[in-house]
Amino acid sequence: MLPNTELELIYCDEYFLVVNKPAGLLSVPGRGLAKKDCLSTRVQQKYADALVVHRLDMATSGLMIFARGLAMQRQFSALFRERQIQKSYLAEVRGQLKAEKGEINLPLLADWPNRPLQKIDWLKGKPSLTLYQLILFDRDRQSSRVLLTPITGRTHQLRVHLQAIGHPIIGDALYSGSPTTQLRLHATELKFLHPVTQQNLNFMCLPLF
Repeated sequence: MLPNTELELIYCDEYFLVVNKPAGLLSVPGRGLAKKDCLSTRVQQKYADALVVHRLDMATSGLMIFARGLAMQRQFSALFRERQIQKSYLAEVRGQLKAEKGEINLPLLADWPNRPLQKIDWLKGKPSLTLYQLILFDRDRQSSRVLLTPITGRTHQLRVHLQAIGHPIIGDALYSGSPTTQLRLHATELKFLHPVTQQNLNFMCLPLF
């Protein structure tokens, strides 16, 4: 259990919430008593009608939306399914990217013998596209801060894509074998039309790393 159980609420109205999930906290409950503490449980303790519409990996920090009630959950699920919600992430990766902007278009498939790992599979993999933009290269640390925009939403997409092009995300124990530090991946921005008022919304939250 993380010591700080306070919610960092970014936005709240009668239709939905936006919350900043800390790294190391599950989005939803896992199996067993040790994995009952999670962001959805914490949110529901204060907002009983809050329902999950998407998830972040346990190691990933950043913005998550919770719908208020079943009707709003269905609307937000449709927005995600139709790719009407634009998500952006900040990551710190190893090395210096050759291009300041680009795309990673590599098909992904579950690596069933090694679950929960995903892998690139040109024959059976699902189309997976990530756009990236170099923000800053730190010569002393030999690392790059990168803005990532996933066009598709595959499991571990950003982690596998960055590892595949030779720039693994720092702290990624699953794909780069560096578990000694926090995963440097943060869901930093959400853009979408309010499903009821149709107002343009843009939520931002910077990472701690």
